[in-house]
Amino acid sequence: MHVQSTGARDEQSWGAQVWATLALGLPLVGTQIAQIAIATTDVVMLGWYGTEELAATVLASQAFFVVFIFGSGFAGAILPLAAQAEGRNDPTHVRRSVRMGMWILLLYTVVVMPLLWYLEPALIALGQKPELAALASGYIRIAQWGMFPALMMMALRSFFAARSRASIVLWSAIIGTVANGILNYGLIFGNFGWAEMGVRGAAVASVVSSTVIFLIMAGWAMWHPRHHEYRLFQRFWRPEWPAFFEVFRLGLPIGFTILAEVGLFMAASVMMGWLGTVQLAAHGIAIQLASISFMIPLGLSHAATVRVGQAYGRGDMAGLARASHTVMALSVMISVASAALFWLLPEALVSLFLDETNVDAAELLRVAVPLILVAAAFQIVDAIQVIAAGLLRGIKDTRIPMIIAVISYWPIGLSAAYGLGFGLGLGGPGIWAGLAIGLGVAAVLLNLRFINRDRFLDKATA
Repeated sequence: MHVQSTGARDEQSWGAQVWATLALGLPLVGTQIAQIAIATTDVVMLGWYGTEELAATVLASQAFFVVFIFGSGFAGAILPLAAQAEGRNDPTHVRRSVRMGMWILLLYTVVVMPLLWYLEPALIALGQKPELAALASGYIRIAQWGMFPALMMMALRSFFAARSRASIVLWSAIIGTVANGILNYGLIFGNFGWAEMGVRGAAVASVVSSTVIFLIMAGWAMWHPRHHEYRLFQRFWRPEWPAFFEVFRLGLPIGFTILAEVGLFMAASVMMGWLGTVQLAAHGIAIQLASISFMIPLGLSHAATVRVGQAYGRGDMAGLARASHTVMALSVMISVASAALFWLLPEALVSLFLDETNVDAAELLRVAVPLILVAAAFQIVDAIQVIAAGLLRGIKDTRIPMIIAVISYWPIGLSAAYGLGFGLGLGGPGIWAGLAIGLGVAAVLLNLRFINRDRFLDKATA
């Protein structure tokens, strides 16, 4: 279903709004779940392999993710620019935005890869155990080669989503996830007659799966007749400087916004490492469960950006308002259901990540369950804040949301996490409660910003 063709009907019917949102949002949600399944597979299989290997991979994968997620801000900038151009029926500007976004991501990859090479001394300086830092370094020095295909597939995801043609994004992610699972099983444990590589095997599997996903999406963009008029890779070397700087200007604050939240969770991982190896491993399990749940509102937030961006490109303010109300209501309902699942079945969920023969299994379960209960409490506010951020990006409002995010997550969220975890002696649950406070503040402030959008939209169009 092409959303652009339903503009008039969307204004008149809430049912049409829900259908259009789900038609775009469900493939994006599925894509997010498939992609997080790659990281989840790493956590599950390394949890079977050993506690130290799991803890080290938590540190390394989050370091990779912090660098990756900042770069993905530029891919995120492609989404509203391309969506608004699609709303105006302007394939040329869609192509320029996507192509120049890929240029920026390529340059970014060249800059950041050398930084990841020196993760080991950085982790030691942050107080992590030398043996964990060494294992983490072994993982990251292989995994870093997946940065380029991982960022390129984010750029292509923005292209397909902006065109409301996200099915290929989902199918490529599923294929990559299956490939990752097979490679993990063989390379981590030495199955299928392959060499046993442990954490390095998980890294190889991640690189290969990211590359597979990117190649499938790139091939689809080049050869499917539906996308021929966009000519994404034709004369790829040719610069479009206005589009280049537009993507950069919009993407930089998006990157800092995402980095502020991800950095908060990375800092929480460091603090959990201070509590001990078992606590850090339990934190890794809880993070994976919370991340899986978060993929649903995150996928819907991308749909929110597209739906609002297309409406704004058409000059359809009534459609913009209805699209925003629809996606927020859907996200809140789903997050309430996720929170209920966390509250009702914490032990069963944690047990999915444990091997009962592991000597630390019982202790991991005991430490992880309270974290899951706290994670349930912030499912709703986390969903609300990410949808609000997506709505604001749809109208190309990124600078003020960046400031809101940085203040909410760091001076407020991080201080609360440290104060509750160590000042009041609440340990892991206190650290996680601090995360919830930061997310809650961001949810309130970002929604207030969107509610008052007419003030700055009038200035932008004056």
